[in-house]
Amino acid sequence: MKNKYRVPDFRHIYPEASEEVIEVLRRTERKMQYQRYDLKVENYMLNREEETVTVVPSREDSLERLLELGQQFIKEQLSVEEEVIRIVMYEKLHNAIQKLEKEERGLIINFYYQKQSDREIALQLGISQKAVNKQRHKILTKLRMIIKKL
Repeated sequence: MKNKYRVPDFRHIYPEASEEVIEVLRRTERKMQYQRYDLKVENYMLNREEETVTVVPSREDSLERLLELGQQFIKEQLSVEEEVIRIVMYEKLHNAIQKLEKEERGLIINFYYQKQSDREIALQLGISQKAVNKQRHKILTKLRMIIKKL
């Protein structure tokens, strides 16, 4: 569109359309222009008596601009119910891990808490990477069964 604020001549584009349809097209086009342009553009207010210019920021703003202005945002937090559920699940998981054998617990701790790869654990234990992967899946299945019982 050459001029972003120009409403097309719908009567010329759709000569067979009724006046009601043309009016709906005009209103719809104006709403689209409002959302595309008017919300995103800063405006200026001139006060000729005081010789001042006031910038009216756009109603829709970018995150970068708001951060530059030092705008503070509320940190998203879990609800009380979600927090309690999370704590209960962590306790169940911790109890289930404690019920594992020492070697199984060590493998889970190395993989999930110390962020070691299957390859690193395999080198430490002197077994193949595939064997470590199988053991981990077996232990996770065992953990799921223990948690269900808790």
